[in-house]
Amino acid sequence: MHLLATTSGVIDGAAEAIDLGQAPADIVVLSAADSELASLARAHDASSCPLRLANLLQLQHPLSVDLYIEKTLAHAKLIVLRILGGASYWAYGLDQVEALARARGILLAVLPGDAQPDPDLTRRSTLSTQHCERLRQYLVTGGAENAMGFLAYCRNLLEGGEAPAPARTLPKAGLYRETAVAGAPRAALVFYRSVLEGAQTAPIDALVDALARRGIGTRAFYVASLKDAASVDCLKQGLADAPPDVILNATSFAVASGGTDDPLAAHDCPVLQVVLSGQSEESWRESTQGLNARDLAMNVVLPELDGRIMSRAISFKADSLWHEGTQCRIVTYR
Repeated sequence: MHLLATTSGVIDGAAEAIDLGQAPADIVVLSAADSELASLARAHDASSCPLRLANLLQLQHPLSVDLYIEKTLAHAKLIVLRILGGASYWAYGLDQVEALARARGILLAVLPGDAQPDPDLTRRSTLSTQHCERLRQYLVTGGAENAMGFLAYCRNLLEGGEAPAPARTLPKAGLYRETAVAGAPRAALVFYRSVLEGAQTAPIDALVDALARRGIGTRAFYVASLKDAASVDCLKQGLADAPPDVILNATSFAVASGGTDDPLAAHDCPVLQVVLSGQSEESWRESTQGLNARDLAMNVVLPELDGRIMSRAISFKADSLWHEGTQCRIVTYR
């Protein structure tokens, strides 16, 4: 057996044992959700929370787990695990971490990685069900404000004092940003709510700023789906007083063949499809076909059924972004 130096392996996958080499911290959060880790890393930048983040996909090998426990988790005061797929998904790791927490009196919250409560996982925690549920709500609800609330609640569990406000629900759809001015050309930009939940809005902001430099004002909306009634109403009301000259759509799939029931088709203007690619820029540049099969299907083929005009990828997933404060490689849109 050989041991690799710390490498992400998140985008393309990795099966080797690795040593993350993280220094200890009071609070450690492990999750398989790239967007969640990115959101917590950004929240950490605005706080002084002693935090380490790690992706569970990097800790699939038993030796990786053992090294991480020895070097990092054994010195923590609070550990939060977000496990997608139940206890069997990370069985060895969960067993070892639970044993460590009970032996050393470490606060441990074991939470499901999806939106549904999992009593079987919660029972593996050393924290009370009440505290676990409070932490879960911050992460499930998502968004920058709730990420800050999650870290504040973690500190509260360790230090006491007044607890932060509970998780605040993020609406299914809403206006994210507006730079439109009277008399200037108008663009509408539509993207998924999940981008906002995971604090991965950097490419959205870059696009809005680029349009502004060219004299084009933008109303940027986040939506759960173009098939969601609340999202459709939000777009209808948000654009009623100022119809756009062009629509930039960053949602994928198709609404309906031929544009039927497509909320974007109500406006007499071009709808350009922009792509938040799920692959790395390096793999895109090296490939003779450009976008991979998944991106082509979701962002080119299916949107064309709604009459979208393909433009280009405005960002790629990057796993080389080292976040010094949490000592974690963050996978996010770049």
